[in-house]
Amino acid sequence: MKILDGKELSMQIKAEIKIDVDSIREVGGNIPHLAAVIVGDNPASESYVRNKVRSSEQVGFESTVIRKDENISQEELIEIVIGLNNNEDVDGFIVQLPLPRHIDPDIINLTIDPKKDVDGFTPYNFGCMCQGFDTYLPATPYGILLMLERNQISTSGKHVVVIGRSNIVGTPISILLSRKGDPGNATVTITHSRTVNLEEVIRSADIVIAAIGRANFITADMVKTDAVVIDVGINRVQDTTKKKGYRLVGDVDFDSVKYKASYITPVPGGVGPMTVTSLLLNTLKASKKK
Repeated sequence: MKILDGKELSMQIKAEIKIDVDSIREVGGNIPHLAAVIVGDNPASESYVRNKVRSSEQVGFESTVIRKDENISQEELIEIVIGLNNNEDVDGFIVQLPLPRHIDPDIINLTIDPKKDVDGFTPYNFGCMCQGFDTYLPATPYGILLMLERNQISTSGKHVVVIGRSNIVGTPISILLSRKGDPGNATVTITHSRTVNLEEVIRSADIVIAAIGRANFITADMVKTDAVVIDVGINRVQDTTKKKGYRLVGDVDFDSVKYKASYITPVPGGVGPMTVTSLLLNTLKASKKK
């Protein structure tokens, strides 16, 4: 069993990005600028945005964070998005989810200029991804592809089972791994809450990608020997031994599954750091296009 260390890999890729940015700076080129909009005081969102800002600084990007109270109107948020669309100094930006209930995330997403959509969520970029055109890939699926590629894990001809069908992870990673390419050329099954004989389907997988949002849902008896296990889940479970009163676990019962898997990602320290790194790569790409 080998641990797929997303933290270490993200540091390697960020070092590569920094070299690129330093070269741009030396010739007086455009320094990538990533902006983030955060609404309300969701602790998880705050943590994620802090990681993005810190990572931006590590690679030499410029970064901006726009914080707004949870009572902001949808119209006001739309105006902020339009302002970022028109701001020539900003190469890419994200609107951090979740948003307050009175704001429709689909309307906000449709307002984002696809040229600055470094999260890869707009219908235009999503459609380009589906048809294999060059575009900004959704950050978490992009991070998974990088982990597979950099660890030389072959997906061609393999059976991949994705647990979860969200537009953020499950659906895009299933499309990306089924396309021609490397990583790619896999036979992909998407499973979800309505899947019949779910455990049996998961046991048939050469590669398991868990993105269902249920703590420790995937257990050792559901995974075949030597499967590759990618855990996207981040769940809080009560733990009185921790200062915060909780600990983070994935969708996979790591302690039991690690003995059967050939490769496995930990939580935290697996897919999470690669999501942020993928966002940086998309921003660098946006900056170069400009």
